[in-house]
Amino acid sequence: MSGKNPGMDMTTLSALAEPNRRDIVELLCGGPLTVGEIADRLGLRQPQASKHLKVLSDNGIVEVMAEANRRIYKLRPEPFQALDSWLKSFRHVMEGRIDNLEDYLRELQNQKKS
Repeated sequence: MSGKNPGMDMTTLSALAEPNRRDIVELLCGGPLTVGEIADRLGLRQPQASKHLKVLSDNGIVEVMAEANRRIYKLRPEPFQALDSWLKSFRHVMEGRIDNLEDYLRELQNQKKS
């Protein structure tokens, strides 16, 4: 993409393309969890959950906190803020298309009345 938004890193989208990782992110929206809790709630084996969490961590989507002998994962807001900004950059395009559609439909209605 030539007009790449500097805040948007496509690796975020790539990391979120995998369904289990999206499920993990959705779970973590409710608050921090351990790898065991994530595995249990999603019906994954712990090594499988750990593998997905490593990808999410490597891509800056989650952060890990050590608490005693447990590792607790939580979402980082920055990748989602960047994704939101990137999506907002397309809003004017969609609003323009909707305005054009409304104008076209109004024109069709006026033609029917004539």
